[in-house]
Amino acid sequence: YKEAIKRVFLKDSRGLIVKDRPEGGISEHKAPFAHEHAPMADLGDIVKKLKPTVLIGAAAVPNVFTPEIIKDMASFNKAPVIFALSNPTSKAECTAEQAYVHSDGRAVFASGSPFPTYKGFGKTYEPGQGNNAYIFPGASLGVICTGIHHISDSVFLSAAEGLADMVQDSDIAVGRLYPPLSALREISVKIATKVAIEAYKSGTASTYPEPEDKETFIRQQLYDYSYDTSLPARYEWPQEAFKKLEI
Repeated sequence: YKEAIKRVFLKDSRGLIVKDRPEGGISEHKAPFAHEHAPMADLGDIVKKLKPTVLIGAAAVPNVFTPEIIKDMASFNKAPVIFALSNPTSKAECTAEQAYVHSDGRAVFASGSPFPTYKGFGKTYEPGQGNNAYIFPGASLGVICTGIHHISDSVFLSAAEGLADMVQDSDIAVGRLYPPLSALREISVKIATKVAIEAYKSGTASTYPEPEDKETFIRQQLYDYSYDTSLPARYEWPQEAFKKLEI
């Protein structure tokens, strides 16, 4: 945790969050991210100084990821990760096209709202969404199937790891860092399986006996919407019987 915190820098409306910031102070929930660093206000200057590998926007300030900032990200990252997560698209920090164009096609992009595919640099890019729809169905499925009574941070950590395991080289190749939403059902099963494995390992599961094959067990709990017919059995009247009636 401490090592992760050291690698995360935050910026709010008053600038870079640093210790003893002279303007605006630091609220309690931001305090763990306040590092020893000189105060800085401009995002472009901050990016140039810190050289981040990942840039995440979630403040609903449209177009704050300028062409210059994206180009800078691409100058010190082979595949800069750019997340423009603000909704709706009119509030996005940049568009998918802007991220790809100004990074020479090397950006790995995700957004809060969907963006269309982009064709350029000799390929087709398929922007991904950083959407909680990836996590909640699978995490909930794992919780229900294993009978977890207290949903701790470890449940969501397991879900995040399960989702990360689903990312393929083919996803990175088309410029996204998430698997396609069209595979959500299968993603949910994999996430639920990951949650289940960790729940039994940590002793937080209450469904017993512990299933040996947890993925198969979870698949057996899924709702099957492939109905058999609800009509009663029907039998065709034999043609021979009609002939007898005619006599």
